[in-house]
Amino acid sequence: MAGYGDTQKEETLKAQVFMDFFGTAKYSYEPDTDNIDFIVTDAKLQKNSLFKNHYLWAEAKKGIDDIPSMLTQLILTIKKTYDKGEQLPPPYIGCFDAKKFAFVPFHDILPIFTESDFNWNITPSNRESADFQKARKKVSKLIEKNIEVYHFADDKNELLSFINNNLILDAMATKNQITKNNFVHIYNKWVKEVKPLINIPKDEWDDLKKSGILDCDFYRADIMSSEGNTITEKLKIILEKDNYRLKENIKGRLFSTAIDFTDGGTAYRQFWNKYERPPAQEYQQYITDRRDLLVPQNIREMKGSFFTPAIWVEKSQEYLEAAFGKNWQDEYVVWDCAAGTGNLLAGLVNKYNLWASTIDQPDVDTMHALIDEGFNLLHEHVFQFDFLNGSFDKLPKGLKDIIDDPERRKKLIVFINPPYAEVATTRQRHGTGQSKNSIEQSKVHNKYGIYMGIAKKEIFAQFLTRIYFEIPDCQIAEFSKLKALSGPNFVHFRQFFRAKLKKSFIVPSNTFDNVSGRFPIGFKIWNTGKKEIFKKASLDILNAEGNVSGKKKVYSYDNCKFINDWLIAKRQKYIAEDDKLGFIGCYGNDFLNQKICRIHRTKEEFGTPRGNFITKQNISDIAVYYAVRKCIEATWLNDRDQFLWPNDEYEEDDEFKNNCLVYTLFANNISSSYGINHWIPFSEQDVNAKAKFRSNFMSDFLKKKKLSNEAKTVLNYGKKFWCYYHAKIPNNKTVPVDASFYDIREFFQGRNEKGTMKQKSDDETYNALIKDLRQSLFVLGERIKPKVYEYGFLME
Repeated sequence: MAGYGDTQKEETLKAQVFMDFFGTAKYSYEPDTDNIDFIVTDAKLQKNSLFKNHYLWAEAKKGIDDIPSMLTQLILTIKKTYDKGEQLPPPYIGCFDAKKFAFVPFHDILPIFTESDFNWNITPSNRESADFQKARKKVSKLIEKNIEVYHFADDKNELLSFINNNLILDAMATKNQITKNNFVHIYNKWVKEVKPLINIPKDEWDDLKKSGILDCDFYRADIMSSEGNTITEKLKIILEKDNYRLKENIKGRLFSTAIDFTDGGTAYRQFWNKYERPPAQEYQQYITDRRDLLVPQNIREMKGSFFTPAIWVEKSQEYLEAAFGKNWQDEYVVWDCAAGTGNLLAGLVNKYNLWASTIDQPDVDTMHALIDEGFNLLHEHVFQFDFLNGSFDKLPKGLKDIIDDPERRKKLIVFINPPYAEVATTRQRHGTGQSKNSIEQSKVHNKYGIYMGIAKKEIFAQFLTRIYFEIPDCQIAEFSKLKALSGPNFVHFRQFFRAKLKKSFIVPSNTFDNVSGRFPIGFKIWNTGKKEIFKKASLDILNAEGNVSGKKKVYSYDNCKFINDWLIAKRQKYIAEDDKLGFIGCYGNDFLNQKICRIHRTKEEFGTPRGNFITKQNISDIAVYYAVRKCIEATWLNDRDQFLWPNDEYEEDDEFKNNCLVYTLFANNISSSYGINHWIPFSEQDVNAKAKFRSNFMSDFLKKKKLSNEAKTVLNYGKKFWCYYHAKIPNNKTVPVDASFYDIREFFQGRNEKGTMKQKSDDETYNALIKDLRQSLFVLGERIKPKVYEYGFLME
């Protein structure tokens, strides 16, 4: 089979694909149900099943199409079907065009249904919209691990085997199976049918909720049970003889007696008779670990925890107490002006001193509903307000009176976790879900943009700016990136935002749901009544358990010159073609851009003009630049640390410069396929080459250098590496004789089906050689590191 015709109609393609791969007595085909292009169902409707079994939901496109785009369109389409909960989702979703068929496990894309930073109501086929592209980016990340792609022309048998082995359900079962795909849907039904009959008074539900125990914990006790008893010890609530028991003390009181049902358990038994418990072993760990999927904003509970994990809410309140004293909740008024559903205020006790506002009325409605269930706020203290556009004249009188009183606002704490995204790329939060076309849509930007400079693009910077100018002398307690402290784009911001940093901690971004990237997120408490320009601070580093694991020094870098300025100063105006050795590309001055700092043989290979030509005259300085930026591992903690213009002392340290040169020779991506390779550190005689090299520049250059023992060790292992290559290559011109380090790696390791270089080779001798070489390179890097700080490339 060579695939299907590129020009045939989509309906014809769907029919042919079904007949070729699903045309058995097992499957039925339902085109365009709920606007889903291609649904494969069970041919036999189960009389005793709650739902009709679906095996596959798929998107179909005639011609040739892009897999992530097809799957994004499908996911946007199936959202309504998923939310209705009237049909269990299938084990797989997929997409196909005239050439290929792709499959993704449904549970892999399950987290996207809790996303709220793009508009789910856009037309799924509108691929040019900003919301579609934002969704596509998230989908691409979710599917990359387990996607399987089959080409009709080459993989027919494999495709048939995949379908037969994976698109299966227990069609004869009288009970529905609980899987990764459906446990959230089953939970939604459980809330309606079982929860109201659990014999717990409303005030005790409130106690449980304040202690972090939610109804989903009862549900998880149910599904992780066998014959009426919970089978795992990892849960807060367990099931014993079809009754619940709490394992924890609640306010010093243990619910020691069994918790039963007001109807004697009739509704409970009727509900669970539809399902097979416990789930299969392969799903149990996933269901136990993914409690977060049972409490998203679009179900019922406090969605704020999706953005600020409870552990950091608790820690931030501990730091507030440390900053303002044990009686701070009585002495200070707190306003969360980016409240969402009030997550930051959970656990605070003095509701008369708490205010919460948010731009979205549905969030206000949620908080009001939670207040009815015991959330410790006052209805009249929770209101809709667009902080970046609204007039303070529209604030409730009690809060407005505080802001208008110079003395009272000194006791006002604005406690916020505002959005971190830039305005131009974040979802417009005015009920449309559309991306903002321009930052002028914010009145704060228009009014204060001249003060903020480039920082005006950041939403959190706009929040801080309005607070600073319009609520002077107040206290600010805020979660945000560290850009306001050390970001180069915040130089102008730091000039006007003069406040004393009282307390602070940082945590890794990956402890926050829905935050991509690896960088520090900081909690900072500012006293805007104390006018100080931020220069440096030592922030507490908190580990995943919330304990202090060290200190992180953070600098403003204002009035500093950066490493890329230094690199630019090394440029030569006139370069003879014979002097060019390569091109180094670079972006930014921080660890965030470490991967983009690369050396290539040509400027065109790098694909950007941002960088320097490497010449025979500046090779030592370029090697210093490269090794300094590469020898220290990039982590979430140093992500925003800036590399600086060094002091002049490095100029006199020949050993340091030579160490950097040797380090650079074995840590670059130069390929001989782009021209003459000037980067071979050995002569033909050194490695017993099978032909003469086109350039001996580097080996001649190194002969003149005095090297450290660490650098000599690297070269010794490198020589063995090159010798082995020349002993193994065939006597023909298909393999480069003057191969670079990168070329040799490619020769032995090869490439996978995606075109990327494999991690290991099948040649164990080569694996041992490169292991030794990399270990020696690591030791050399450790020799370089102290000099990075000594010569001022990085601040301590």
